[in-house]
Amino acid sequence: MIPVRLLALDLDDTMLRSDQTISLRTKKIIKRIDSRGLYIALASSRVPLVMEKFARVLGLHKKPGYLISNNGALILESNTGKIIHDVKIEPKLAQAVFDLVDAEGFPLQLYEDNIMYVSRDNEFAAFADKLTHKLTYRLIGMRQIVVGNFRDMLNQGCYQLLIPGDPMLLEPLEILLKTYMENEISINNKSKYVIEILPLQTSKKAAVTKIADTLGLNQDETLNIDNCSNDDAELAGIIDKYVFAKD
Repeated sequence: MIPVRLLALDLDDTMLRSDQTISLRTKKIIKRIDSRGLYIALASSRVPLVMEKFARVLGLHKKPGYLISNNGALILESNTGKIIHDVKIEPKLAQAVFDLVDAEGFPLQLYEDNIMYVSRDNEFAAFADKLTHKLTYRLIGMRQIVVGNFRDMLNQGCYQLLIPGDPMLLEPLEILLKTYMENEISINNKSKYVIEILPLQTSKKAAVTKIADTLGLNQDETLNIDNCSNDDAELAGIIDKYVFAKD
């Protein structure tokens, strides 16, 4: 078995428990991994400001590692904050998404530092955010601001756009977006209350490949763990099997 040198860990549904905290058992696992000199990458749809808080909890701000934020659109070094990769939805394309979604009567939202900007006040914006970023408010005091000229905000492009709404109505909107724009953007049904728009071919998996290339590693030397259902026992079992198999 080829030794793992890069371990990518998803935050939601993997490292974080149901109360959105990291267990002592998981912290001990990370410390044990540190002793092996592996590179660790945390992956999430969250903004860097939130990712950095988790990195500090795990001590990853003191050693070389990576933060995959915005679902892979932005990658930073965990100990320096240096950006090693970022890709945005181009301004004209972001505005085209806005025009289509706004014409269909849906709001859009995006995150920048500790602010959630929304194109219009709506019942799903904050609700959807609490479902997908449950710890955001407690960690960084996320504020919500309704922007009248939201379209103009997209003049610089953006890493990620979210469309919150009624699940029954989002489904046909997703079909519409894929019909007209699937070859230009990545469209994900993030949860039943949110459609996520990312730059084309952007994902956490693609971000892990980018980090591996930066480190000169091949794919056999990387391990990507997600969807452990917030179960630290399952997480520990996977790491024991693939990282510490020779112990």
